[in-house]
Amino acid sequence: MHYMLLFHETSAERAKPNDPAQAEAYWGGWTAYIGAIAQSGAMVSGNGLQPPDVATTLRVENGKRHVVDGPFADTKEMLAGYVIVDVPDLDAALEWASRAPCVTGGSVEIRPVMPPPSA
Repeated sequence: MHYMLLFHETSAERAKPNDPAQAEAYWGGWTAYIGAIAQSGAMVSGNGLQPPDVATTLRVENGKRHVVDGPFADTKEMLAGYVIVDVPDLDAALEWASRAPCVTGGSVEIRPVMPPPSA
């Protein structure tokens, strides 16, 4: 079964890659974590995301597009990236999520991926 692990980080966590004293440990933790998932064979896909201040939000109301630059909601945590894993069950997905570097300073949301509609 496929699960998406959504990595949420606080502003303090998102600042670590820009701090020379913390960048190596930050990226080293993520590289080891993603490498472990890939080496296990559970990795389907995934990517890190640019910070929310470079995001664009689109809404369509009455057929008219409304585009807003930047984040739409003011939150304490922001979506920093995701991985889709192919594992037997939720317990296995939770095990991978518990090893994410951001789990102690942010959170990991785990969602089952919907199967494609049958033809």
